Amino acid sequence: MKAEELRELTREELEARIADWKRKLLNLRFQLASGQLRNTAEIKKTKRDIARALTVLREREREPNA
Repeated sequence: MKAEELRELTREELEARIADWKRKLLNLRFQLASGQLRNTAEIKKTKRDIARALTVLREREREPNA
């Protein structure tokens, strides 16, 4: 998901997406450990999605309340 799309979401929606992606990452890691994961690039993509969402949240925290 692109940063522009994430910026359109509310804080609650962002936090929900982050929680979903963290669960997905956990499942992907289990699949990798058990040899069931075929597309290992999905792990990297999910990590980047989490990082983008956390960055957007941090940007909002740092914005002046003017």
